[in-house]
Amino acid sequence: MIKSELIQKIADENPHLYQRDVERIVGTIFDEIIDAMADGHRVELRGFGAFSVKQREARQGRNPRTGDTVMVEQKFVPFFKTGKLLRERLNQG
Repeated sequence: MIKSELIQKIADENPHLYQRDVERIVGTIFDEIIDAMADGHRVELRGFGAFSVKQREARQGRNPRTGDTVMVEQKFVPFFKTGKLLRERLNQG
């Protein structure tokens, strides 16, 4: 499912809401999750999962094309850990 499909599904299930309002709501939710993670916070949606940021230290890597050793700078990467309810639903029957 892509973002536009999510917006359409929510709009279809809530006919009292305008599509543009649903777009604004979904966009705001995603923006808040991104802003919180950019500030180094963890975002937990009970039953669904938790978004957090992990730091990868600087290291020596290797260019696979040439075999040369290169330095890879430290970076921050998003991490998602599934919640119990999501894991259980995925592993049913």
